[in-house]
Amino acid sequence: MGRSTETATGTETDTATGTATRPTAPPDADSHELIRVHGARENNLKDVSIELPKRRLTVVTGVSGSGKSSLVFGTIAAESQRLINETYSAFVQGFMPALARPEVDVLEGLTTAIIVDQRPMGGDTRSTVGTATDVGAMLRILFSRLGRPHVGSPNAFSFNVASISGAGAVTMERGGRTVKERRSFSVTGGMCPRCEGRGSVSDIDLTQLFDASKSLADGALTVPGYKAGGWNYRLYSASGLLDPDKPIRDYTDKEMRDFLHHEPVRMKIEGINMTYEGLLPRVRKSILAKDRESMQPHIREFVDRAVTFTACPECGGTRLSEAARSSKIEGISIADACAMQISDLAAWVRALGEPSSTSRDGEYAGVAPLLTALRGALDSFVEIGLGYLSLDRASATLSGGEAQRVKMVRHLGSSLTDVTYVFDEPTIGLHPHDIGRMNGLLLRLRDKGNTVLVVEHKPEVIAIADHVVDLGPGAGSDGGTVCYEGTVDGLRGSGTLTGRHLDDRAALKKTVRTPTGALEIRGASANNLQGIDVDIPLGVLTVVTGVAGSGKSSLVHESLVRRQPAHGMTVVPVDQSAIRGSRRSNPATYTGLLDPIRKAFAKANGVKPALFSANSEGACPNCDGAGVVYTDLAMMAGVATVCEECEGKRFQASVLEHRLGGRDISEVFAMSVAEAGEFLGSGEARTPAAQRILRQMTDVGLGYLTLGQPLSTLSGGERQRLKLATHLGDKSGDRLVHVLDEPTTGLHLADVEQLLGLLDRLVDSGRTVIVVEHHQAVMAHADWIVDLGPGAGHDGGRVVFEGTPADLVAARSTLTGEHLAAYVGA
Repeated sequence: MGRSTETATGTETDTATGTATRPTAPPDADSHELIRVHGARENNLKDVSIELPKRRLTVVTGVSGSGKSSLVFGTIAAESQRLINETYSAFVQGFMPALARPEVDVLEGLTTAIIVDQRPMGGDTRSTVGTATDVGAMLRILFSRLGRPHVGSPNAFSFNVASISGAGAVTMERGGRTVKERRSFSVTGGMCPRCEGRGSVSDIDLTQLFDASKSLADGALTVPGYKAGGWNYRLYSASGLLDPDKPIRDYTDKEMRDFLHHEPVRMKIEGINMTYEGLLPRVRKSILAKDRESMQPHIREFVDRAVTFTACPECGGTRLSEAARSSKIEGISIADACAMQISDLAAWVRALGEPSSTSRDGEYAGVAPLLTALRGALDSFVEIGLGYLSLDRASATLSGGEAQRVKMVRHLGSSLTDVTYVFDEPTIGLHPHDIGRMNGLLLRLRDKGNTVLVVEHKPEVIAIADHVVDLGPGAGSDGGTVCYEGTVDGLRGSGTLTGRHLDDRAALKKTVRTPTGALEIRGASANNLQGIDVDIPLGVLTVVTGVAGSGKSSLVHESLVRRQPAHGMTVVPVDQSAIRGSRRSNPATYTGLLDPIRKAFAKANGVKPALFSANSEGACPNCDGAGVVYTDLAMMAGVATVCEECEGKRFQASVLEHRLGGRDISEVFAMSVAEAGEFLGSGEARTPAAQRILRQMTDVGLGYLTLGQPLSTLSGGERQRLKLATHLGDKSGDRLVHVLDEPTTGLHLADVEQLLGLLDRLVDSGRTVIVVEHHQAVMAHADWIVDLGPGAGHDGGRVVFEGTPADLVAARSTLTGEHLAAYVGA
């Protein structure tokens, strides 16, 4: 395939033939108006050289694994951020992530890069949509000025600030002498003292913390991390406050109080200074104070089993003190305002200060600039498709797409110009109806004089690009080259994989499968669902769709996954959440592929399988099998360097002497899934058990991943497909219900057809597949569609259509129906 480029004369040229194809708009000849990248070799990039126009919207596309993120995030954005970080002092840099210079020869014309990605917003349980943006702060200032009764400064309305008082000595100069005075102080915060601003209190089932029939010496504690012999365990057994040989059920009242509720006290335990405190406060601090989403799976299972969370009885779940809740504006407290759907809150704020007969018009005039800014920020939420959220929504509960759009709100009102904004598939989680609004926001950022770089697969976004860069032609080692640069029209005629599939449209199924039964959901009322009844057919492909915030995830995950249905069915959720593991975790370890490979190496060489694991005996002792050595530079940022001992191969030199089919274990880890499939499929290296797992990974479109690639580097879509691969070999057959959440995330247009084939194979094997999805190709391919809406938040939560895709197109009674009809050309 020839590479298409655009020349300075504005003529598109095919490099394979050297012939001009069609006229295009000439690029800006001023080199100061370009971001120039030459010789980029990050990850799989093969000496990529491109010139991106500044103050334009550039979309970078290509198949999964073609090098898009390596170019945009790993090269351009990374170098911009690295250069900015270097302008700070060494002390400040110590609090920043260490960024290595990307593998590239020349990078010119860079501007400040702001990355707006899909990473979870994180934060503890007190982090909300309001605190993650400027809106919460503006609202607190508004209530401190206009709230009646007046209760204090903005801090008085913050659930992250506690009310404290005390006294202390103050040193000052007076009359040439240094004097000390004792002064009292107080801080008025808005934090609820009962729940400490978390909005909920927990009730712990003691039977899940210990076995009362056993003594501490016999291993009574059952809390994760409190294993017999460990320090947490010895804290209690060797404290001297408890008899380690007495069953807990025989404790006296005093012993039980010391065991469960003792105040923190310093003591020496086995010669080491430690703080002893009761088991309940210790568990609350060490486990329950953490955000649930950041917990490791076994910790989360323990919390779900042992703890019941209920709304705080003192603040009603608002997180705020009584004083903060008592101050109101036009009868609305700040707790009421934060609980409103943002679209409703925007309307309420817009009404404040309008001409009225009240005597407060003068006060409203005094905060007019604040009201204007607050209205603009709230309107941005609505415009970006997040009007259904509320400011008190915990930030950790946002999806990747929602988190990315919340981050966008911060920048829409920014006065900065000539900034490079970098987006990672901003349409994830968006209904076709909402993509148009997202496009408008991207164009707004561009029109303010900014450079906008977007990694995207959706043709609707590619269509608005000023400039397109198409990477490929394949994935992994088959990618990393520029197949096309130029306009959208030029892409269509370029002959690249993206160009050929840009105008693809799936057809409606001519015949649909007949269900074998149904999963009944009755009275579903989680979140915004309005007591709906739905029958999910068994033995077919069902797509649940609707605009963002309409209740799709609430219906599928809250009403189906978390409440495992009867009928002898097993519901298997396959989502995009992070896969927990160590730095050494990779696709081979996660899928179980490493086991047959280790056994094959061991059998061929007459040694133990453990030698061929970077987590076991074969690991390089210098880097513990990580391949890199992490160095702490005290106040400066730590750095990771390739291990000098193993040169990044992760294994001891003696282990690498053992070979299978002429390759050592590190060379196998460096293979892609597709390469490993060929290597382990024939000759001495033939390993049928490994072949089966590799086939499953190829079936889900992950043939380009390397076996040793760290799991932390995978995208949400890649994580989901890797999880799906592990379930393809399940033997439960028609008892399995697979629930997938937007499986087209990160998929190139050409890969969607492969995904549809995989879903068909799952259903044809007797399984039930339920997909939460917006992609029209998946909708058209469904046997049954459940459409929620008609809007988002309190305007959604109802079933607006149930039936076949053909019936949905024929009716055109919903937004989904209208967009699907336009997509299939009906």
